[in-house]
Amino acid sequence: MNSKQSDKAKMAPNVDPHAVLPYGDTLNDGLVQVSFSLPVALSPEATEAAKRTCIQMGLKEPSVYHQADLGHGFSYYIVYGKLTKPVDFARIVVPKLQETVASFDEINDRIKRKLGRRIVVIGACTGSDAHTVGIDAIMNMKGYKGEYGLERYPQFEAHNLGSQVPNEVLLRRAIELKADAILVSQIVTQKDVHLSNLAELADMLEAQGLRERVVLVCGGPRINHEIALELGYDAGFGAGSSPTQVASFVADEVIRRH
Repeated sequence: MNSKQSDKAKMAPNVDPHAVLPYGDTLNDGLVQVSFSLPVALSPEATEAAKRTCIQMGLKEPSVYHQADLGHGFSYYIVYGKLTKPVDFARIVVPKLQETVASFDEINDRIKRKLGRRIVVIGACTGSDAHTVGIDAIMNMKGYKGEYGLERYPQFEAHNLGSQVPNEVLLRRAIELKADAILVSQIVTQKDVHLSNLAELADMLEAQGLRERVVLVCGGPRINHEIALELGYDAGFGAGSSPTQVASFVADEVIRRH
């Protein structure tokens, strides 16, 4: 199957892969729903401002479906509108992590046979980020999506440092533990603080001469593999990634480097 046929196989019937529009009620109607707040109190003028905001976004025929006064000079809107400029889906190329996801037993057996020791992994939510749901899903023994976390793997020595861990502390503990891999979770993304925080850690590892030895992985709702590579990481895992996916990648990469 060629790439064009493969693209069409992923689509609904009668869709042109070179001209994809959002689907609302009918194919190619371009109908979308957007929601946002404005820093003005609810009023007829504010409602008109919401419509004009959508026009500025390129939406045609904006219609305010819901509006509410939030108090303190703010208001909230849900607006329907139509997009008229399609996306050429066939030309989209997104860097993806090429990996073979193995089972719990297969991963442990591979590490035991090919490395002959446990893989030391340290993970944390760094900077001011206090949300541990992501790192806990991957590392805690109970895991996520019915899969065990890294703490449950006999061939992983997993250390979860929790939340609000400064990069300096994470790096120091990684050196003390002689970590093979570092996992960083970033949930808070206001003003792109996650990007600067992640880049700082990669730079610190480089300065210590550890970057080639340590497998560096990041994850979070606004993380993907492309962003991770740009920041100097080996892999990035977005929302919904499973412990087995991360374990498979870390195991294979550590084994490859040794």
